Amino acid sequence: MASLSPLLKQATPVVVDHASGSWIYGTDGREYLDFTTGIGVTSTGHCHPKVVEAAREQVGKVIHAQYTTVMHPPLLEFTERLGEVLPAGLDSLFFANSGSEAVEAGIRLARMATGRPNIVVFQGGFHGRTVAAASLTTAGTKFSAGFSPLMAGVHMSVFPYAYRYGWDMDTAVDFALQELDYLLMTRTAPQDTAAFLIEPALGDGGYIPTPPRFLEGLRERADRRGILLIFDEVQAGVGRTGKYWGHQHSIASPDIQIMAKGIASGFPISAIAASTELMSQGWPGSQGGTYGGNAVSAAAGVATLRVVEEEGLVENSRVRGEQLRAGLEEIKTRYPVIGDVRGLGLMQGIEFTAEDGSPDAATAAAVQQATVDQDLLTLTCGPAGNVVRLIPALVVTEREIEQGLERFDAALAAVTSPSGSTTEDRGSR
Repeated sequence: MASLSPLLKQATPVVVDHASGSWIYGTDGREYLDFTTGIGVTSTGHCHPKVVEAAREQVGKVIHAQYTTVMHPPLLEFTERLGEVLPAGLDSLFFANSGSEAVEAGIRLARMATGRPNIVVFQGGFHGRTVAAASLTTAGTKFSAGFSPLMAGVHMSVFPYAYRYGWDMDTAVDFALQELDYLLMTRTAPQDTAAFLIEPALGDGGYIPTPPRFLEGLRERADRRGILLIFDEVQAGVGRTGKYWGHQHSIASPDIQIMAKGIASGFPISAIAASTELMSQGWPGSQGGTYGGNAVSAAAGVATLRVVEEEGLVENSRVRGEQLRAGLEEIKTRYPVIGDVRGLGLMQGIEFTAEDGSPDAATAAAVQQATVDQDLLTLTCGPAGNVVRLIPALVVTEREIEQGLERFDAALAAVTSPSGSTTEDRGSR
């Protein structure tokens, strides 16, 4: 009798019977408010009727049409529709299946186009689990330990994690930019550096928005040094942060943009976008793949982008995100174990900190498990595992946010002692 790998660690005991919108209906007969959305994947909610219909119709036409052998209309339309919402100048797309594959395609293009070997990543970034993507990931050692040697040519610089350092944001940004300049003087010369790779908001690294001024500082240095700037929008993209793309909270724009997760509401498809000029500098035959740009996934992607536009889901993410953040800030005043609340749009993180300022992973884990008892599904993240992240669907309603906050508050009350006083900032320095 076969079973799933014991290396897979389940965040909840829930077995899904069916799901709709913001709700998962378990085989146990319980109704769960889903603030995980498949780790930010089911952007239009579970089984949005328009996405379901598009996929169902496509399944009856052609399921797999390998797109370097024969082309199919869903991918052509998906390409066109993505072009309408991508940053100006990013007019050429390559499609794959997963975020990891897209990340690898992005760094391959950067190295080929520049003729330079090195990639600079930033502390806390998550870029995938394949060998190259894991080599670029610094969100925790669990993603890269135990199968060395990793890919060479990766250098890590400081991320402006103001709360961790106990600084204000400007001080953290100044420090991180100074450290990047120092890295370029001491470890990877600009003429050896192909690209900077960064998430506009850290995902697994702790749900930390990347300060706009830091992204703009990267853009300035990239332009001055002939280095490419790659934005990993796998988790922050398609309205998740209250802007269409996470980097749009700044005025910086990428040379290469990586997309996956929410672009097709749960169907596996990913992409990188660049200018035609830059994409053409890759070597012929360096892009491809059996399942990339799958016809059913592309059809779901077209439907997803339509729903996002027609239902105003980017704006809903902004408004409901403000509601969620306000509720979490109020909850924070009553629970000293919460050291920080942060996020953008419907991508919010709650960091738990012990009295001595150290990360409190035990409380975060207990709260995450307690939310299941309250019929609310959440996840943890962060290198220490001390951040609970809330990732509602972009279709979430005002009432559902209220319910989520009530259930999160109840989970907190079940595992920790509330306090009437405002929590003092106890950054883990």
